[in-house]
Amino acid sequence: MTTEHRGIAGPYTAYDGLPVLHAVDKDLPLIHPYAPVTPGRYVTPGGGRLTIRPPEVPAHIRITLDHMGCPAQFTDEKNAAFKRLALAAEGHCVQAGCRHRAAYADGVLRIFEVRTGSIALAAFVRAALAVELGDFSPTDRLLQETEALAGPVRQEGEGDQDNGG
Repeated sequence: MTTEHRGIAGPYTAYDGLPVLHAVDKDLPLIHPYAPVTPGRYVTPGGGRLTIRPPEVPAHIRITLDHMGCPAQFTDEKNAAFKRLALAAEGHCVQAGCRHRAAYADGVLRIFEVRTGSIALAAFVRAALAVELGDFSPTDRLLQETEALAGPVRQEGEGDQDNGG
């Protein structure tokens, strides 16, 4: 089944009851929240596209989450939860003395930088998938663990677009 054009070159295809996907994404595997997490591209339970890139710089793993403008994934609560998840990862970077591009970019394409060896990749990805489905507790738990280790992380809205090197 194909649907109308949504601002990016179509056609779009229904995928197992999830929001429609671009034709190039229809063969991506569906990531299960409790399956092993390895670098690659996946379709998430909330209909997003998750990309886990092997670290170009050994210190960080880049994770992108693209919801293609799905309004269910852009509520204020979910945006705030994704921000807390990014701050949890950033706290480990601050603790280690590294500064990189902003740990969080809001909008259609969310970009996270996770320090290798800090938050387990599976825990971070599972927290992101939980946010998609409306469960913010894994994200809040990761942020609490980070603050216990590294002290308070910056608050939402404080230096969001810091692009320090």
